[in-house]
Amino acid sequence: MEERIKKLEKEIEIIKARNLKVEADKAWETSYFRIFLISIIIYVIAVFVMYFIGSADYFLNALVPPIGYFISVQSLPFIKKWWIKKFK
Repeated sequence: MEERIKKLEKEIEIIKARNLKVEADKAWETSYFRIFLISIIIYVIAVFVMYFIGSADYFLNALVPPIGYFISVQSLPFIKKWWIKKFK
């Protein structure tokens, strides 16, 4: 009986550790830090691309992709709720 309890306790600890990892991953996926970091990376890449293709006002024009990304990410929770409601 004691051995079985220890086995169950070990399994519970494994599940708790997994849940902490899943919660941390979810927090990262939805964090504003991640969204802004990706937006900045997109902007820098867009600046380089537009500079090398000879686009006029490449600093200003490079704002389009990160703004599009930011808007799409902000609309996803709303779209997800709508989709789940329609799916059920």
